[in-house]
Amino acid sequence: MKKTIPVIGMACASCSANIERKLNSLDGINSASVSLAGRSALVDYDPDKISLETMKKEINGIGYDLVIDSGTSVETIRKQEYTLLKRRTILSWILSVVGMCINMHWVKIGGDSFTNQMAMLIALANMYFCGRSFYSSTVKQIRHGAANMDTLVALSTSIAFLFSAYNTLFGDQSLTYFDSCGMIITFVLTGRMLEEKAKDGTATSIRQLMGMAPKTAHIVDEDGNVQEVPIKTIDVGDVLEVRPGEKVPVDGEVISAESFMTPDAAYVDESMITGEPTPAKKQKGSKVLAGTIPSQGKFRMRARQVGENTALAHIIKMVQEAEGSKAPVQRIVDKAALIFVPVVGILAIITFFAWIIIGGTDKLPQAIISAVTVLVIACPCAMGLATPTALMVGIGKAADKHVLIKDATALERLRKVNALVTDKTGTLTIPNKNIDFTKADNLPLEERETLKPNAREAMEELESHGIEVWMMSGDKEDAANYWADKAGIKHFKAKCVPSDKEELVRKLKSEGKTVAMIGDGINDTQALALADVSIAIGTGTDVAMDVAQVTLMTDDLKAIPYSINLSKKTVKMIWENLFWAFIYNIVCIPLAAGILYLFFADPPIKLTPMWGSALMAMSSVSVVLNSLRLKLVK
Repeated sequence: MKKTIPVIGMACASCSANIERKLNSLDGINSASVSLAGRSALVDYDPDKISLETMKKEINGIGYDLVIDSGTSVETIRKQEYTLLKRRTILSWILSVVGMCINMHWVKIGGDSFTNQMAMLIALANMYFCGRSFYSSTVKQIRHGAANMDTLVALSTSIAFLFSAYNTLFGDQSLTYFDSCGMIITFVLTGRMLEEKAKDGTATSIRQLMGMAPKTAHIVDEDGNVQEVPIKTIDVGDVLEVRPGEKVPVDGEVISAESFMTPDAAYVDESMITGEPTPAKKQKGSKVLAGTIPSQGKFRMRARQVGENTALAHIIKMVQEAEGSKAPVQRIVDKAALIFVPVVGILAIITFFAWIIIGGTDKLPQAIISAVTVLVIACPCAMGLATPTALMVGIGKAADKHVLIKDATALERLRKVNALVTDKTGTLTIPNKNIDFTKADNLPLEERETLKPNAREAMEELESHGIEVWMMSGDKEDAANYWADKAGIKHFKAKCVPSDKEELVRKLKSEGKTVAMIGDGINDTQALALADVSIAIGTGTDVAMDVAQVTLMTDDLKAIPYSINLSKKTVKMIWENLFWAFIYNIVCIPLAAGILYLFFADPPIKLTPMWGSALMAMSSVSVVLNSLRLKLVK
């Protein structure tokens, strides 16, 4: 059983890696993939061996939480968390500014000793009221032999505070860094707040899809009375009434309809599902889908699929699972994140002793501050966010265009496609209804079927980008030739059986090509399963859609070149994000260790913990903002 579970409390790549490692270690879980950007875990588990409550308890033990209560609104929880984070950030800014004014002696309160003691109390208040979660999380992490960004923040602020407190009470009163303690917490909280706000922008597609789901329905009882009830009370077989402008509550079948245009039919806007702008005519026996809206007329329907079984629920689930999946490169980043924090700790220790060796005990303050800055500035957040944020935006952008991508691997492969094999009937063309097939041989070809909108434009665009397009048809040679020419396709094969499609895919792959196959029927499933990227038409059979990695919920075939272009842009964005995340650490860690001090000692040029925390926060935010540029892809 697969389930997407919201996760609370993640701050960096180490967090998601630790949760993923913990879940995968539990008996009964087949596989688990945790998305930092999606703030969720995609878990494949055996409910007979492990319960959601057991998972929650295990994850609580390492300092995080799973939202398993279906009655709890995840969006509400996240809004509450964001509000609390915002309040803590504002309070931290107030305390830090006041503490800095006192610590820098911009505000004089008695003698140096009393001034330092006031700065110490303000820093302690900041650490307790605003940064308490860093320390509680660190304790839980250490108990389980793990570490994350909170560990680095807790270590750096604790070291700076204890060193400053010792000097305030027993040593040199001029060597205190209470302002740095406060500002580290302030900048980290500010970064997380900005990051959360930016990450909300990457999840807009899911929110839009969920917003399509109605909350209530009008149920018709046995006496014909109509009353409004919550959507969760609807059962299969219930009779419902849907009025103009209301959302269809569940999937079902029309039993009666009427409108001022047609006495026995209503017209439903299905563009949010299919992308088709023209309202669909619905009569007795017609299927209707949850989330669609009658634009003219009203109808009564019998519920056939409810709750998680509706088409809209399946789409939401598919997008959620896709956004929670991981590209191959992310697996490498996750492994790196698990060892990153311990490595940073070692680098901080090396930095400390390097300064002591260079300058002796006279350089003790510099040794401590440089070590603290290394702990603060080296954060795996940017690396952890580099891949999932770009994937979330890319997959969400595709969903906005009625293209459902099953997982990150499919999105990554799309960019490599240089050969496309397409079925004809139902894929490139639409069969005409109400045809007397006994006379089909004598009818003009434009009357057996019609070319789909933008089909020719889509095929020509693919060809212009160097993608070799093949059309496979069971038709006679002259009919196949006609439709290939009509669609602008140079290569085609007639009189094809399913094995012919499979053989062509196999042949193209043997030539070293990355092959995409698009089809809509059972006869296409062999070729779909063999292709590098399989694409199904949403109006096709369930078998074809089950096999496919990409599903087009629209008849506009320009969605294919759009998806390939989006794949290229997304993967390019991932590598850009990773490049800058790694460059950030390569450049900033030596700066934090004090390398500039060796060349510019008089006057000294060095990076303080305060500015190190600011740079760290901004690096994470910049990765998310960079990923949001994918929303501009056309």
